[in-house]
Amino acid sequence: MTDTVFVLNGPNLNLLGVREPEIYGADTLDDLATRCEAKAKELGLEVDMRQSNHEGHLCDWLHEAQADGAKAVILNAGALTHTSLALYDAIRAIRTPVIEVHISNPAAREAYRHKSYVAMGALGTISGFGGYGYELALEAAAKL
Repeated sequence: MTDTVFVLNGPNLNLLGVREPEIYGADTLDDLATRCEAKAKELGLEVDMRQSNHEGHLCDWLHEAQADGAKAVILNAGALTHTSLALYDAIRAIRTPVIEVHISNPAAREAYRHKSYVAMGALGTISGFGGYGYELALEAAAKL
C-alpha cells in the first residue's frame, strides 16, 4: 500500500466557484486541490486529484486506485451519486476504502438527492461542510 489518496471528482465539479456559489461556495476545484495537497502533506500523504464529467473515467480510476495500492479514495461523484450503479459496482469491486464527500448536504436538498449509490458501497460519507469536507476526508483516510 502507498501513502497516495486518490481524490476523484465527478460531473460539473470543474465548474466550482462559478456554478451556484450559494450552494457550492466560491472555491474553485484548483483551490480545493491546493488545500488538499497542503493537508495531505501535513498528514504524510500524497494526493492524486482528478475530475471528469464521464462516469467511465471514475470507474477506471477506482480500479486504478486498487491496482496502484492507494491508501484510500475520496470520491465526490456529483450527481452520479444518485444514479450510478456502475460506480456502486466499481466501489464494491475494489478493496481500497472509499470515502464519499459532498460539498453540500444532499439530505437537506431535493428529494432525488437523498439516495446515494456511492454511500451504499463507501466506508463513510462526509457532507455539508463545504470544501473543508475534503480535508476531513483526508484526516479519515490518514487514520485507516
